[in-house]
Amino acid sequence: MRTVKGMTICALLALCSLVLLGCSSKADENKPISEVKAEAEKMDASQLQAMAEEYKNAIVAKKGEVDKLVAKLKDIPVAEMMGAEAKEIQAEISNINKSMSALSEKLMIYYNKLKEKGGDTSDLKI
Repeated sequence: MRTVKGMTICALLALCSLVLLGCSSKADENKPISEVKAEAEKMDASQLQAMAEEYKNAIVAKKGEVDKLVAKLKDIPVAEMMGAEAKEIQAEISNINKSMSALSEKLMIYYNKLKEKGGDTSDLKI
């Protein structure tokens, strides 16, 4: 019984580490704009496309988070809208929106540079 629990815990830890490694993204909302512009200048069209897709995917994922939070907020009764739970959800939505804004700003740098180099931007619409 003891070894079964140990093996289960090890398997769960291994699975979690694989998930975390597989979900890593190159999209960094905290990267300075000047650094993003400098990197974009050095990239070819395929690299720009890949980075723009990373940012687009990160933004789409965050939109999904916001949608879930909005649905949660709608389930709160009107009488409790000024309560702690509603305020917490609203704060989370606000933080995610700020993050999406930062990601969008960086996406546009890669997008515009890709467009300038004649790359295909049709798949980058959000």
